[in-house]
Amino acid sequence: MTSLVAVEVTANLPYRHTDDLFIDGQWRAATGTGRTLVTNPATEEVWGSVPQASGADLDQAVAAARRAFTGTGRSVRGAGNGWRDLAPAVRAGYLLRLAEEIEKRAEAISHTNTWENGSPVAESSRAASNAASIFRYFASLAGLLETVDIRPFADGSGETVVRQDPIGVCALIAPWNFPINLVVAKLAPALMAGCTVVIKPASPTPLSVRLIIDAVVATGLPAGVVNLVTGPGSFGDALVKHPGIDKVAFTGSTPVGRSIAGACGQLLRPVTLELGGKSSALVLPDVDLDALSQVLIRTCMRNTGQTCYISTRILAPAERYDELVDMVTATIAAAKQGDPMQPDTVFGPAATRAQEQTVRAYLRSGVAEGARATTGGDVPSGFDQGFFVKPTVFADVTPGMRIAREEIFGPVLSILRYDSVDEAVALANNTTFGLGGTIFSEDPDRAFALAGQLDTGSLGLNFFASNHAAPFAGRHDSGLGAEFGPEGLKAYLSPQSVHRRIR
Repeated sequence: MTSLVAVEVTANLPYRHTDDLFIDGQWRAATGTGRTLVTNPATEEVWGSVPQASGADLDQAVAAARRAFTGTGRSVRGAGNGWRDLAPAVRAGYLLRLAEEIEKRAEAISHTNTWENGSPVAESSRAASNAASIFRYFASLAGLLETVDIRPFADGSGETVVRQDPIGVCALIAPWNFPINLVVAKLAPALMAGCTVVIKPASPTPLSVRLIIDAVVATGLPAGVVNLVTGPGSFGDALVKHPGIDKVAFTGSTPVGRSIAGACGQLLRPVTLELGGKSSALVLPDVDLDALSQVLIRTCMRNTGQTCYISTRILAPAERYDELVDMVTATIAAAKQGDPMQPDTVFGPAATRAQEQTVRAYLRSGVAEGARATTGGDVPSGFDQGFFVKPTVFADVTPGMRIAREEIFGPVLSILRYDSVDEAVALANNTTFGLGGTIFSEDPDRAFALAGQLDTGSLGLNFFASNHAAPFAGRHDSGLGAEFGPEGLKAYLSPQSVHRRIR
């Protein structure tokens, strides 16, 4: 059995046990009495903790965000000195400086992230640079906010000036799998739009985001523009329903997203939801298996399978099924699992004990329903501590199996057989989700034409990657609204039409 404790003591961890929240531009002691413990999923060591904010703490954070938004404490727009009143170019300048400050903290962000959720440093080491690029992209959209949008009446008697006002105070609720980039994907457009925010990180990963707050302080953002509170899931519910919140942005599971959508529906409160997925890699008969093997893990098992859009269902043509199963099995079995602090580790642990147990239950379900584990399965991890699950490939999977229908969020791939491309398209669309997907083919024109038949928000041809300039939007059970692109910025804006006569 392998022990990992001795290897990780050199990590750069500026934050461990903390007692404060970031409210109105300063760290202040929480008034709540509870604490949330932070556990290293690779070693099971409790190495950090944060306070659980009280209702009074939440009230103070929302009030601070409101004051920073308006500059006067008033809820109506006026000639104030709030964050909303700054010229877009000025706000863009803050975002550009914030990007620089985040990059200065790259190692600490990576190590803290890895100790919180077990993401291999090969993954988490990119978090700071990716976050910085998100801020820089949204800063580049300042011109969209400065453009005068004038629309004439059909009869020529008047015109309408369409303005885009910031929505207001936004609740940003982040998940544990990518605790930096999935909050920055919300924070950057909110700030660029002129909104102020209250951030709540996921309970297992409350410390790495503090390094983003450090960068906020170093950048000199006005007090109250960004606030950070920590607490359990019930505290997130209180944040969503707080009367001082104007918009909610959430990334997480579909069941929680439904609950948030219901609350926002009752309150008539705008909401953006980036939820779960069960995406497919549709492999056409002409595929180059060597090329596919080079991108397989990134496309289908990124971050130990704890990524919402990855293609965890591989749809294989019958005539090449066996050789594809062999390639996928060999590729996954050869990838290193172990200490996530080692740069050559590909697969780390599950982020929490609960997630490990969830994944193992799916492994047992797959076998019970007739799937064949070609590598991995519900077997001993080989480590004497940590929440490790062996990366698993299932062959002989049929569409009705749970492992083919439900989001597992772990290192598990299911390979399904198809006899015709029409059948493959039907299999790909036979899901309640619609988030990601890939098509693998040596014929780019055929693959592009086929993409239009797949009912999903994002699709890659022979690879998958996010583009900050393009919308990332889930369909069906995968969410509401969009992040990234101009569409992501517009999610934090509210239009106002001003009609005037011109003759």
